[in-house]
Amino acid sequence: MSNITRNSSLPVSKRAKGFALAVAGAMLMSLDPIFIRYAQVSSFDTAFLFGLFSAVSMPLVLKLNDNRGIKKAVQSSGWPLLVAGLLMVGSASGLIFSVKNTSIANTFIILSTTPAIAAIFSRLWLKEHISKATMVAIFGVMIGIATVVSGSMSTGTWFGDLLAMFSVICLSFMFTLLRKYQNVSRLAAVGIGGMLLALVMLPFTVPSAYSMETWLIMALMGLITAPAGRVLSMVSTRYITAPEVSMTLMLETVLAPIWALTFFHEIPANASIAGGAIILATIFLYTKFALSNHQ
Repeated sequence: MSNITRNSSLPVSKRAKGFALAVAGAMLMSLDPIFIRYAQVSSFDTAFLFGLFSAVSMPLVLKLNDNRGIKKAVQSSGWPLLVAGLLMVGSASGLIFSVKNTSIANTFIILSTTPAIAAIFSRLWLKEHISKATMVAIFGVMIGIATVVSGSMSTGTWFGDLLAMFSVICLSFMFTLLRKYQNVSRLAAVGIGGMLLALVMLPFTVPSAYSMETWLIMALMGLITAPAGRVLSMVSTRYITAPEVSMTLMLETVLAPIWALTFFHEIPANASIAGGAIILATIFLYTKFALSNHQ
């Protein structure tokens, strides 16, 4: 996998770091639907709380991890920071509203199309060459997706599926944007996105009506798992290409239905299990080949 080639000169240790960050991000983000379902409030309320806690946590994390400091990090990031924040609003709200309106399996199956969209954006905008290995991997993943969808189409609604697709487009574009403008602070992007999301959702919420359980559940998601997952995935774009990041994040497609089965007893169809296995095998082989080819 050598010809996506902004990364062809990177040592294997840095590429391995990029893949490791993306995998960790995928694992954390696969927990999102668990918190969304357990919060037991409306989609608007869930999105508001997620945005609020993300906006609260990121300035502190940014101050501890970016030598530029908050002010300089924001200033040096320029206009792409605002665009990345807006795209995060789209991807996060799309995910939350989709989980509320369709099955967890359907949501994450559709999110699995991210690599194809990211590859198109990278080709059109960054002029990055997409290697044969990446194309073969995407084809293998699409076979897995088709297998899953064939057994789970009846479990969701078109509206929830449409929202998931909207999330995919925003997420793919954000990865490509951060790939092009690598000086953009990933932490600031999450913080800005959270603030904008909370502001957009606030008119449709009633925070005084939330139970303590709702506050705690969404604090765990908004302060820890969700921001950390998104930051890790965005930081990984420093070391691997947007299509590679998106391919690795396909692990969410396998893990999310497992959490749904564990916590909500949503039993995936045999086709979903088979498709998930195809996707997982494709990601594993693709990542192994990508790393070995750069040794």
